Amino acid sequence: MEEIDTPIGERIAIYRRRRSISQTVLAGLIGRSESWLSQVERGTRSVDRLSVLIDIAKVLHVDVAQLTGPMFTLGPNGGPELDRLAEIRSALLNARLLTETVSEPDMNIPDLRAAAHELHATYQAARYGLAAGMVAALVRRGERAVSSTTGEDRRRAQVALAEIYSATAAVLSRAGETELSCLAADRAIGLARQAGREDLAKMALYRLAHGCLRAGRVEEAYRLASAAADELGADGDNHDALASLRGALLLTVAIAAARADDRRDCLRRLGQARDIADRLGGDRNEYWTAFGPTNVRLHATSAAVELGDPDDAIRQGETVDPNLFGPDLAGRRSQVHIDLAWAYGQRRNDPATVLSLLEAERQAPEALRYNVTARELIRECLRREKRTAVPHLRGLAQRTGLLG
Repeated sequence: MEEIDTPIGERIAIYRRRRSISQTVLAGLIGRSESWLSQVERGTRSVDRLSVLIDIAKVLHVDVAQLTGPMFTLGPNGGPELDRLAEIRSALLNARLLTETVSEPDMNIPDLRAAAHELHATYQAARYGLAAGMVAALVRRGERAVSSTTGEDRRRAQVALAEIYSATAAVLSRAGETELSCLAADRAIGLARQAGREDLAKMALYRLAHGCLRAGRVEEAYRLASAAADELGADGDNHDALASLRGALLLTVAIAAARADDRRDCLRRLGQARDIADRLGGDRNEYWTAFGPTNVRLHATSAAVELGDPDDAIRQGETVDPNLFGPDLAGRRSQVHIDLAWAYGQRRNDPATVLSLLEAERQAPEALRYNVTARELIRECLRREKRTAVPHLRGLAQRTGLLG
């Protein structure tokens, strides 16, 4: 088997040796046995909980992304490549220096706002390659619009650019570019507040918390999301859109609590979000959060699998109807099946794992290809491969770039 990128276990071994830490010491520091760590490094078992991977990253003084690897270099048939990420990085780092020299034609502010909405929608449809291709030009145009206007036009341009940066943060987080994602989210917060739009600042804080979660900075993600949710408390009670945003932030807090292995707080936060969703009475997509009863059930499934309770995750997951996420929310529909696959993987039920991943791929191929958990599940199934029992595994591995 020829693999394109380095498995997580091998990465752990490399960084452990660089730190001159023995398997015995590392295993003891994360509360696992030396035998368990040895099996992980050899690839005979997986790290089935992100909280454990986060603990390993802390001991080894690396970001979680360094253990999980890059996201956009995967797959033989689609998705942005590293040159696209380089273009985005250049646009972000140089946007405010190059606004007078870029070659793209100007966009009027209504068109810029419409383009920001299109970028959000493209991301939620799990068309990450297409979304990444939109980012650099929109950042440059938005920065130029802000720098070349005054008064009310400047405020409207700031609003449009804040939305562009929020969507950019989501795209970069999916790419595993967590530092750039946090930079984009931070710019969105600043622009929103300059424009007097605290609601958009909270939307960007939601993106910033997600970037921190992907980077393994769980405590920071928890603090940011919980503070933003608390600040929305009073207004959210009287405004459905703000209540929806608060609910989405509470779901983020719940996942952060699960990754911190705080089951009690996780369930409490899920309950608070569920109360909001029940009061709203249906699924919504305010501030691009897809919040509602269906998303609460999805996060309950995610939390169960994060907490290492596959039976509860399967029970929760079977209550989620992915079709309640509309056709524009392909990434969410796919995530339902990825979480179920993760739960089945924790039970070492390879046929059920692969069937769930195939359904995730059917819903949104790019959402599967750029998901670290899905990649590790496929690797684990390949190591235990019995072709008669899991006939579609190798085709799935080839399409996701794990088999040459």
